Amino acid sequence: MAQRIPESPEVTAHTEEAWVSVIQKMDEAYADLVHYQVEIEDKNAELNEAKSFFDSVQGSMSDLLMVCDHQGVVQQVNRSLELLVGQSQSALVGVHFSTLVSVCYQQKVQSFSEQLRLQPIRDCEIALTSPQGDIPLSMNCSPRKDSRGRLIGMVMVGRPLGELQKAYKALNSAHAELKLAQERLIQAEKMASLGRLVAGVAHELNNPISFVYGNMHALKRYTAKLLVYFDEIQSGASRESLKELRETLRLDKAIKDLNSLVDGTMEGADRVRDIVNDLKQFSSTQASAKTEFDLVHVVRSALQWIIKESKHTIRVEDNLPDYLQAWGHSGQIHQVVVNLLQNAADALKTTPTPSIKLSAGTADNQVWMTVEDNGPGIPAEDLSRLFDPFFTTKPVGEGTGLGLSISYGIAIEHGGTLKIENQPHGGAIAEMVLPLKECSDV
Repeated sequence: MAQRIPESPEVTAHTEEAWVSVIQKMDEAYADLVHYQVEIEDKNAELNEAKSFFDSVQGSMSDLLMVCDHQGVVQQVNRSLELLVGQSQSALVGVHFSTLVSVCYQQKVQSFSEQLRLQPIRDCEIALTSPQGDIPLSMNCSPRKDSRGRLIGMVMVGRPLGELQKAYKALNSAHAELKLAQERLIQAEKMASLGRLVAGVAHELNNPISFVYGNMHALKRYTAKLLVYFDEIQSGASRESLKELRETLRLDKAIKDLNSLVDGTMEGADRVRDIVNDLKQFSSTQASAKTEFDLVHVVRSALQWIIKESKHTIRVEDNLPDYLQAWGHSGQIHQVVVNLLQNAADALKTTPTPSIKLSAGTADNQVWMTVEDNGPGIPAEDLSRLFDPFFTTKPVGEGTGLGLSISYGIAIEHGGTLKIENQPHGGAIAEMVLPLKECSDV
């Protein structure tokens, strides 16, 4: 039997140290494993929480969500899309998204991948197939990239146009009602202004009508004389008796007056026609196309109406040219001028020597017109509110507060401006600027 050689004290000590080192390494490795296990569990909890959050967001989205790879193969969808197309996520994942698109939009969506390399797709109208038929969508499509910025897919978010169309329909309906109310308001103010001008128009019409009436009486007398003379000719009267009758009836003077009487009658009738046309144009509710018109004629026509209707004498300084072309609706501009002149006349009620100065001209492809008065001016606190609807400084029953507001809207709609300021030497000045010719934005 072999005898065991006893180890030396040095070898024994070395062996013990080796075992201690191994045990220490094992403890360290175990501690690391425990630490990594804790980290993994934390990460797993975070992932579960993130997945739960993502799933809850997806489930609560009313918009449709579809995630595809770079070839357009569906990788994930949300609940809204499942309900819309009537298929589960398991049936949708793995199919090309274009198979869900209506046939008439197939060609449109084929270029999505190429378009995304340049820029996202916004508000693209397509339609998805469903058991209920094609459903139109407003689709946004964004690129999905990896950490190195390479395109790896696309994310599509859509909203059924049914809801948008309802909203647009409601908005259009509200806008139409507002526009109708505005038109009625404008017409009401116009007719109120027209009512204030009736006396002036009646006076304006009275002159040419009286002129025509007088001429027609003269023509009636001359006609009676000519009938007597012609009857004598028909009866075979002698030359001498006809000559005597001609002198007695003063036919030579009557014949000389015929042309002037006819011309005067025609001139009076033309004046009545012009006044009536201006009146019809001012009061018309029908929308007409914008055309070229003479701003000076519009201003002077409005001035005649206001001055004739005014209960006190107003001196007018006319610095208007003979003709000034402008562009727009002459009837609407007539209303603006009437409002400006009426306000100036109202401001002069307490002025000892009231006067209005009218000026007009062209500058920078625009036409301008000003109305100046020598009244008390406008209080500083009211200047910023002049064009506010229903704001008026007149007593109750004398103004609606809509005249200047409507006038301002008309000027802006024509591509022009309207402003009213106080003059340094007293009184107020209103300036209207209009396009000289048709503008693309008017």
